[in-house]
Amino acid sequence: MTFQSTSDILASSPDLVDFRFDWSTLPAATGGLAGTWGRTLACVGDFVVSEVPRCLLSGNGEYAYAYVEKRNLNTQDLIAALRQRGVPYNAVGIAGLKDKYAVTRQWLSVPASFSEHLEALDEMEGVRVLETSRHGEGLRRGNLRGNRFEARIREPDSEWEGRANAIIERLRSVGLPNYFGPQRFGRFNSNAIDGVRLLRGEKVPGGRRLNEFFISALQSHLFNWNLKGRIERGMYDRVFTGDRARRHDTGGMFLVGDGEMESERARRLEISAVLPLYGRKVAGGLEDAAAHEEETLLRFGLRRSDFRRYTRGAWRISRVRPEDVSFRACPEGYVVEFTLPSGSYATTFLRELTKAAPDHS
Repeated sequence: MTFQSTSDILASSPDLVDFRFDWSTLPAATGGLAGTWGRTLACVGDFVVSEVPRCLLSGNGEYAYAYVEKRNLNTQDLIAALRQRGVPYNAVGIAGLKDKYAVTRQWLSVPASFSEHLEALDEMEGVRVLETSRHGEGLRRGNLRGNRFEARIREPDSEWEGRANAIIERLRSVGLPNYFGPQRFGRFNSNAIDGVRLLRGEKVPGGRRLNEFFISALQSHLFNWNLKGRIERGMYDRVFTGDRARRHDTGGMFLVGDGEMESERARRLEISAVLPLYGRKVAGGLEDAAAHEEETLLRFGLRRSDFRRYTRGAWRISRVRPEDVSFRACPEGYVVEFTLPSGSYATTFLRELTKAAPDHS
């Protein structure tokens, strides 16, 4: 198969340009407030991510756990190192994937018979095993309450503190848009392009696993544009009749029968719309919600049914609440700390705060 670069693909199919991720196309929830500006993620040590586990480990059981800190390595790099030591791929448990360009801390699990290989990760360059433990079952994807982030913002505006406080106060009121960040779309922001090429029946290099990732990126792109449309229509803090909505306190999801009535709860950030990642089990909203979603699909020349053969589908909440936000000044600017639910992107929060796209994805 002949490899085509993204530029070659776009030259032959210019209609695919709109499938590239571009922060400038996605409105902020605090667009009326000035950002702090400044450089984010300027070097690896400027961004620290620590998992917030859903439950405590018992200290006993058939699975070995290690809490690992790594620099300039992603989660797959750790899994690959364990595989080289003879640990089967499916035997490694993780709660979520962590990016490369950061200092990240996360738990990994393996059956206890492989515990020595887990502890040996400490020998890898850029890796430290901070803690080990045991538990009765292995880690599963999503078994995570959230992530704690620490980001250094260099060379911000001189009035950064007042601007930051105003933005955080606004986000406490309306919530953070739960956009998929640039990490979802690959190094060249073009994974969704390969996703739509697959839907068109074209051959895309990479095999089944990468193809699934490309389809996921396309789902994410449509989610972002559905959310963008709600912000632009003034529906960000409201719900449509026919929406699925989720309660922020319990996580319970329900079908909205009366959008006007339920929008009162949405304005108080008690509930938020839940938007589709299309697939066999997820066709999207009904009534008014369906009409809004259809506009996005038509814009990109897609149908809900296009995704059925590739993925089951899922629902994703449109807004999240940043928790435990704090700031402190440092010689180069300031440091912000905050917690987001599992699956939400720190780059989205940083873009909202600074009004500038993060320097690295």
